[in-house]
Amino acid sequence: MEDALEKRFAELFRRYESQGIYLFTHFLDLAALSTLQQCLPRLPRAPYTLFGGAEGCERKILRLGSAEGCGYDQPFPIACVRISPASARFAEQLTHRDFLGALMNLGFERELLGDIVVRQEAAYLFCEERIAPYIAQSLTQVRRTTVRYAMMEQLPEGSLFTLERRVVQLSSVRADALIAHVFKLSRGDAQTLFSQGRVFVDGRECRDTSYTPKAGEILSVRGFGRMKYAGVDSLSKKGKSNTAVEVFV
Repeated sequence: MEDALEKRFAELFRRYESQGIYLFTHFLDLAALSTLQQCLPRLPRAPYTLFGGAEGCERKILRLGSAEGCGYDQPFPIACVRISPASARFAEQLTHRDFLGALMNLGFERELLGDIVVRQEAAYLFCEERIAPYIAQSLTQVRRTTVRYAMMEQLPEGSLFTLERRVVQLSSVRADALIAHVFKLSRGDAQTLFSQGRVFVDGRECRDTSYTPKAGEILSVRGFGRMKYAGVDSLSKKGKSNTAVEVFV
């Protein structure tokens, strides 16, 4: 799978090298982004940008090309749509899984969809522009809740992603200990996630359980969530580190 993905990236970079026009991938998940970072030194050199529709998005599109190299600017083909209950009175409490399931049931491949951010009663979906009209026509219900659709010309005010500050005590500041405490796992279960390739640091796969995070780095754990490492606030009387993180909720 990784080799096939690297071949796709190599072909894309060679196409840019020969044609000199903007090229885009679909949305890339963390594993694909990690593979891209690993194989970049072996690919032809080309200007590239990664963007998911808003700051903080995890799933991103790769764009090859620049205004300087192509002679014009071409934005990312990403639309942001707001999906909300038609009637708040009769709405269920809908989750990320509910919205994603409804979209997948319409027949969309996951790579056409970016992040889905649930904020209060509504979900903000980042998707490829070309499928946005079809979503507007087809997505009428999430679970048993009738929903409506609105194309967003700009993002809502305030932070789209909510961060919750937490402080945990650690004997040593290691990635496995941090993940175990934040997501309430045993140390052994947390370590298993590394060997399964489910832990990423700033988009790069991490298999080193003893890795010491740096302030500002984002640790993502597939299936559990992600957090921004803020650093050690202080030491306890017993010498443990009061370690601060900001968890995406």
